[in-house]
Amino acid sequence: MTAPRLPVLSLLETRVLGVLCEKQHTVPDTYPLSLNALVAGCNQKTSRHPIIEASEAEVQAAIDSLRGPALVVESSGGRVTRYAHNMEKALRLPSQAVALLAVLMLRGPQTVGELRLNCERLHRFADISAADAFLQELAARPDAAMVVELPRQRGSREPRWAHLLSGAPAAETAAASPVAEPGAAVSMDGIAALETRVARLEAEVEGLKSLLGKLCAERGMPA
Repeated sequence: MTAPRLPVLSLLETRVLGVLCEKQHTVPDTYPLSLNALVAGCNQKTSRHPIIEASEAEVQAAIDSLRGPALVVESSGGRVTRYAHNMEKALRLPSQAVALLAVLMLRGPQTVGELRLNCERLHRFADISAADAFLQELAARPDAAMVVELPRQRGSREPRWAHLLSGAPAAETAAASPVAEPGAAVSMDGIAALETRVARLEAEVEGLKSLLGKLCAERGMPA
């Protein structure tokens, strides 16, 4: 039995799905997520591309839309309504494929190596070929492909992949990532270290902004 044909999803709808899948694995104690937690995850500044600022009403509208094709389900019980993704059942996909889709929805087009690294907390692929095999399956689905291999960028050694849940990627999206210098070789460990440094620096900048705001407020100065 093939999966039902899905409507073209908006950026916010794919962000909601990606966040739910991510948080299921990274914060299982608080999953399913409340609306407030889901809004915070959608507007997160790290591990997101593009960065967005969605309101609570906008996220709620995206949830309501995703409930139609059963991609998101509401959990019962408790005083706060909570939400969970239902991608494996709704799309009839294995958890490995869902992890790849989630990371593509959260971070945009990536190479197989980047996907394997960024999927680490959602699913640990044994090697790059294992991740590539699931991408090939998603691209070759007889009912509708869910990912596509983008044309290799000039100076790039590896092609990138993009999800198709929001339709074909725009030309500017396909060419958005910076191109590596010809001959430059960056190891997966190096990429991981750079991402860790960027995340730490972003957190430090946010802390400094908060401290500056407090100091300006104490002195009656504009921030």
